[in-house]
Parts: sequence; structure tokens; C-alpha cells
Amino acid sequence: QVQLVECGGGLVQAGDSLRLSCTASGRRFSGYHMGWFRQAPGKEREFVAAISWSGGPDYADSVKGRFTISRDNAKNTVYLQMNSLKPEDTAVYYCAAEIGRTATVPLELYEYDYWGQGTQVTVSS
Repeated sequence: QVQLVECGGGLVQAGDSLRLSCTASGRRFSGYHMGWFRQAPGKEREFVAAISWSGGPDYADSVKGRFTISRDNAKNTVYLQMNSLKPEDTAVYYCAAEIGRTATVPLELYEYDYWGQGTQVTVSS
């Protein structure tokens, strides 16, 4: 069982930055693909960014150029640096882990094995 704990959410103004962190339990973090998803009120959970066990990133078109995903395997932590935030980025952000079954980084919700509890990000205009 892998536990994921997110932190770093908050209330910011449009144009501001936030950095989300997600720390995983367990000893095999370096072999996991990690992802960030978000869910706005009344909408389905959607892909934001992912990073493979080898460090290769992938991003949703809506966040490319503004968000950066990274990982620190020594700290069992994945980060999401969010710059130039917009009101439409308002959502609960979830961290997810895939235990390395796939060769390429997964982009779909159903491919992930473990989820965090989520952290709220609110961007005011």
C-alpha cells in the first residue's frame, strides 16, 4: 500500500504562483510513474501533468508553459510548480502513483494505482 500526501494548495490571485508537493510512503518511489490531476466543481477529474520514473514529463495542453512537474526520489516527493495561474486553474489537485507496470508515463485516471486526498487551489481574478 502506498500513501500519498499532498500539500501546498491555497488561495492566490491570477498571475501568482504556487508549488504543490506530494510525498509518498514506501521504498520503491523511484520506480513509480507519478501524476497530477485536478477536479473543478461540477467537472470530471482531468489530467494535468505526469512524470515517468526516469524523469520524463508530460503536460496537458492547458498548462504547458505554465506548470512544471519534477521529482526528488531521495525525498519520495513529486512537485508541481504552477506559474501564471488563472481562475480556470481553480480545482482540487490530486497526486497519483502508478507502480511502474507501464513503459510509458500514464495519462489516464484508470491507469493509476494510488491517490492522495487532494489539495484545494483557488485562483481569484
